[in-house]
Amino acid sequence: MSILVVGSVALDTVETPFARAEETLGGAASYFTTAASLYSQVNLVAVVGSDFPQEHLEFWRKRPVNLAGLQMCEGRTFRWMARYHMDMNARDTLDTQLGVYAGFHPVIPDEYRSSDLLFLANIQPELQMEVLEQAHTARLTVLDTMELWIVTAHAQLTEVIKRVDILLMSEEEVRQYTGRASLVSGVRHLFDLGLKYVVVKQGSYGALLFSADGSFFSAPTYPLEEVIDPTGAGDAFAGGFLGYLSTVKPGASGQYSVEDLRRGVVHGNIIGSFVCEDFSIGRLRVLTMDDVAERYRVLVECSHFDPHWHFGG
Repeated sequence: MSILVVGSVALDTVETPFARAEETLGGAASYFTTAASLYSQVNLVAVVGSDFPQEHLEFWRKRPVNLAGLQMCEGRTFRWMARYHMDMNARDTLDTQLGVYAGFHPVIPDEYRSSDLLFLANIQPELQMEVLEQAHTARLTVLDTMELWIVTAHAQLTEVIKRVDILLMSEEEVRQYTGRASLVSGVRHLFDLGLKYVVVKQGSYGALLFSADGSFFSAPTYPLEEVIDPTGAGDAFAGGFLGYLSTVKPGASGQYSVEDLRRGVVHGNIIGSFVCEDFSIGRLRVLTMDDVAERYRVLVECSHFDPHWHFGG
C-alpha cells in the first residue's frame, strides 16, 4: 500500500558537543520519506527552493518515492540550525529561515489521491487541514505536531486532531496540550476528541500506544552505545510505524488489529534508533530490512518475560 506524506523538506546545520554537520538534508518529510520507503511506495508533498541539491532528489528517485507532489520554486530552501546539549535530549534552535516554505500550500496530485495511508507531518495545522480537505480516501490518517503549534495554534490543531485516527505526541507535548500533569489523564482527554489511538513518544525510553478502549502497550527502544545526532528520530519513528502498517493487510472491517499497531510501534522505535547513529539521513541511506529484522529480534528477546510469577519461598 502507498503512503502519502505532507511536510517540510529542509537543509539543516546541526552542532553537537562532538561534531558539526552543515547544510545536510533535513525536514520532517525527508526523514519520514526515507524511512517509510524502506517498506513501500511513498508519495511526497513538500516544497524546495531552486538551490536544493540535486543529489537528494536523485537519491529519492532510486527508491520507491514519487516526487510528483514536490513543488520546486524559485528562491531558497527552508533552513534550520540547532545546537544540542551534552545529554542530546535538549537542543537550542539557533536560526530558522523559511525561504520558499513561507508561501507553501500543499497540492495533492491526482495520482496521490488513492494513497492508502496518510501522514501529516508537524507542519502548521492550517496546512494539515488543507491536506485533509483534499485526501478523502485514506484508510488510516496519522498526525504529528510540535510545541510551536500547541502554543500558537491550539484551536486549529484541535480541529485537525478531531479529523484523524492516530495522534503522535511526545510525553511533554501531551502535558502541554492538555494541561494535565498525569500522562494517562492527558491521553484520556485526547480520546474525548474522537481519536482511535494515541502514540506517546518517549525518546530514548521508547513509546507507548494507548487505545480508546483503555488498553495500552509499552514498546522499548533499542539501546545505543553512541548517539551522533537525534534530529529526525521522531519523524523516522513515524516512517517505520506507517511503513510497517503499509505491508499489513487490514482485517475484514478495513481496520488494523491492535497487534499490527503494536508491531508498528516497535518498527518505529527501531527506525528511530538507526537515525541517531549518524547526521541527517546518513544511516538510513544504507539501512536494509535485514538490519531492521535483527533489531526486531533483539527487542522481542529482551522485552519478553514469563507471565507466571512466584511469591514467597
